[in-house]
Amino acid sequence: MIKVLFVCLGNICRSPMAEAIFRQKVKEQGLDHKISVDSAGTGDWHVGNRPHEGTLKILDENYIEHEGITARQVEAKDLKDYNYIIAMDASNMGNLHKLKGHEQTGEMARLLDFIPNSTIVDVPDPYFTGNFNEVYELVDEGCEKLLAYIKEKEEI
Repeated sequence: MIKVLFVCLGNICRSPMAEAIFRQKVKEQGLDHKISVDSAGTGDWHVGNRPHEGTLKILDENYIEHEGITARQVEAKDLKDYNYIIAMDASNMGNLHKLKGHEQTGEMARLLDFIPNSTIVDVPDPYFTGNFNEVYELVDEGCEKLLAYIKEKEEI
């Protein structure tokens, strides 16, 4: 099983949005028996909470299933347990690098690294900007490109 983990700051806006979108894309392509998806935050403020109401609203508007998603904090063992650890921005990458140790086996990248020629490198945090529509568009495109990358790399 290929395991993908999306990571943002609090795990209530961007990473659960990416988890839900990516999970739906995986399911639509009949790969849910080969790829599992989760999300986590680098901070612990929202552990156990449902995604932000703005995230839930945009997912509902786009008919993206999100039941069962709750915030959790990323752990050092996640870097070993997941094949792909996908951060939403440079700050999240920095926090992940602080957890990195000799046991890291997962490939780490920012989500927007998978969009060729993108002028935007970090997914903005809608918790602060309030712009969930922009984030949805970026995350949706990033997830599409990430899935294509994984399918090619893993030959599935």
